[in-house]
Parts: sequence; C-alpha cells; structure tokens
Amino acid sequence: MDPRRTLAQQMAGEVVTSDDPGGTLRKWRTDFDVAQTTLADHLDVSPSVVSDYESGRRQNPGIAVVRRMVDGLLDIDESRGGGRIRQHARVLTAGFDSDAVLDLREYPTAIPLERFYDAIDATELVAGTATTIAGHTVIDSIEAITRLSSEEFYRLYGQSTNRALVFTNVTRGESPLVALRVVTPTPTAVVLHDIEEDAVWEHAAALARAEGYSLAVTDRETSAMLDAMREVA
Repeated sequence: MDPRRTLAQQMAGEVVTSDDPGGTLRKWRTDFDVAQTTLADHLDVSPSVVSDYESGRRQNPGIAVVRRMVDGLLDIDESRGGGRIRQHARVLTAGFDSDAVLDLREYPTAIPLERFYDAIDATELVAGTATTIAGHTVIDSIEAITRLSSEEFYRLYGQSTNRALVFTNVTRGESPLVALRVVTPTPTAVVLHDIEEDAVWEHAAALARAEGYSLAVTDRETSAMLDAMREVA
C-alpha cells in the first residue's frame, strides 16, 4: 500500500464528487494546516487563485487542477515530515474506512488535559487519574460500535494510553462507554460530542471512575471543534 497515493485518491475523489468542491479543497488544506499563501507559493500561483477556487469564484475546478492542488498539499506535508500522510496510513493499517475517523493526531509533546478541554469548550464530568495527553482521536461512535472489534478499536486510538478519545454521533454515550470496557488499557480522557451534560447516560460517571479516565462533554459545532484541536498542541 502506498499511503500517499491512497490519500491522494481519497482527497481528489472527495473534491470532484462534492457539491461544494471549493469548500472541500479548503477543508483538506485546513486539515493539513497549510496557509493559502504557502500552497500558492508551492504551486507558483498567486494566493488569489487558491482563494478563488476555495470560495467558488472559479467554478468546478477540473481534475488537472484538483490533482495539482492535492499533490501540492502532499508535497508540503512530506517536506514537514509527512505527519498527515502517516496518520492516514495508520487508520488504513488498522483496517478502517478513514471516513469514520474525523481526526487522529499525535502531539510533539504532552499537553495539559485542561488546555485541550478549554480549546473545545468541554465540561469535565469526572476527573481521571492522568492530567496530560499526547494525542487525540475523533471517531464516529456508530461506526466504532457497529463495525470494530476490540482489537481494531485498540489499534485505532493507538498504542499510547495518553490520549483523548472523542466520540461524535452519540445520544447518551452508553454504547461507546460500554465498548471501552473491553479495551485495555483505557485512554486518558473520553469526550462525548454534541451532547448536553443532563443527557449523558446515568451510569457513565460510575464507569469512568471505575476505569480511571476523565469524562467530558462538549456541544461545540463539529468543524469548529476540529479546528480547535488542530491548534491545541
């Protein structure tokens, strides 16, 4: 498997099939943490060209344009050490459709869990035994519960326990928290996304205390939450 080629195919496919190709291009550029000016310099075009495609002022970029922009993002990532490409490869190696994983990152150094919670406007319901994290994984809870074995689930969030596991698409949080009982070791923190504190499963706090992880909730809008996570480390 060639991680770069696989990721390039996914990126290009998302753009050309999107109802908003410019917005999808912008999403990928933001995900790679590449400024418009940086991408424009790499492609030897003016920043307004990138901006025009992303805003839709230039309609329906052709496949040649999409391929060039995708290759540009991948080139820049490789020049920085290839972190985003490795993250994608890690998800694929675990045996998942990467669409189920909204974000998966390792931080250069551990950061205070409190800083992570502040960044995503999370409210801690139960304090855990650890106070720092060195990465995070954001997954769709329904995909995780319906498709993943405990072994796959463990590989998904990584070999390190020192990370935050964020579940989106939850109603009460019961399913992902029960699933965590079969995963050893447990993460430092579990965040239930798009849910209010009073809607959390009544046994959630007891499970978190028994397993020793921090439990928190946030109802911040998804894209804003992901953007904040990319800036936290």
